[in-house]
Amino acid sequence: LAMVACGPPAGRGNGGGDDTGGDDGPDAGDQVWPPGDSGSGCQKLDLLFVIDNSGSMGQEQMNLIANFPQFINVLNASGLDYRVAVTTTAVDYKYTMAFPIGGNVAQSTGAGEDGAMIKPASCNMTKRWIEKTDPNPSQTFSCAANVGTSGNADEMPLGAMRMAFEERMSDMTNAGFRRSDALLGVVFLTDEEDCSYEQPVNLSFGQSLCDSQMEPAVNYVSFLDQYTGHRSRWAAAAIAGMGPGNCMSTFGNANEATRLKAFVAAAGSQARMSSICDGDLSVSLQQTLALFQSACGDIIF
Repeated sequence: LAMVACGPPAGRGNGGGDDTGGDDGPDAGDQVWPPGDSGSGCQKLDLLFVIDNSGSMGQEQMNLIANFPQFINVLNASGLDYRVAVTTTAVDYKYTMAFPIGGNVAQSTGAGEDGAMIKPASCNMTKRWIEKTDPNPSQTFSCAANVGTSGNADEMPLGAMRMAFEERMSDMTNAGFRRSDALLGVVFLTDEEDCSYEQPVNLSFGQSLCDSQMEPAVNYVSFLDQYTGHRSRWAAAAIAGMGPGNCMSTFGNANEATRLKAFVAAAGSQARMSSICDGDLSVSLQQTLALFQSACGDIIF
């Protein structure tokens, strides 16, 4: 994984204080990612990985885990005060289906994380996220990111992301993770189409949940804008099927993620998409770091 330049540009700052001893902005001694004309750079990053835990994702999870240490090395070198959390694409859902003999029958699937940041007992985590100051962030992430392959087959990465910052914040499950002065980063990793839908759902007999009543992808862009308070305060990377059509790699097949593509397109420069079919996620993670660096340069608080 190539290193991304992370230090402040030469000559940045003006001494780091005013005549009264107050701080008038980052100086050359502060470690921030390079700022743009309108921003002050990043000193903090809150990062959520939304990982597909369906039956086809075992190899992709292992490749993410194998490449993550170099990802963390770049963050450590940047001087950023970072937090990293993991949730899955598994969301509980309910719907009704009309049957030929008459009547609507309720259907449901449970056991999803529903956006909860996971804290496996085997990972010895003290919180639902990993911090730079933890004893071994890379090792802890490798444990937490091994989310398994028994999750729901109808993956909902966009819905899980919103639940992580909405419902799971409201019920205090993920409380404390988000810092208002940090760039919010999201990384989606999936080999399937997003199936986040508008509720309630009533299906005809034999109709697929993922073929109907999907919530517009732009709604999730609007949610992040509102949640962070400004488009510049968040960035998202999708590592999924680029299309057109399905793709194949050493990981297996990946369906074209048309809804994640629509999300990325609606987010403009705050999001990018990489192919999960590259066979090695090191390049995708490098591109993700470059995205976060660029977003830090333009952030506005």
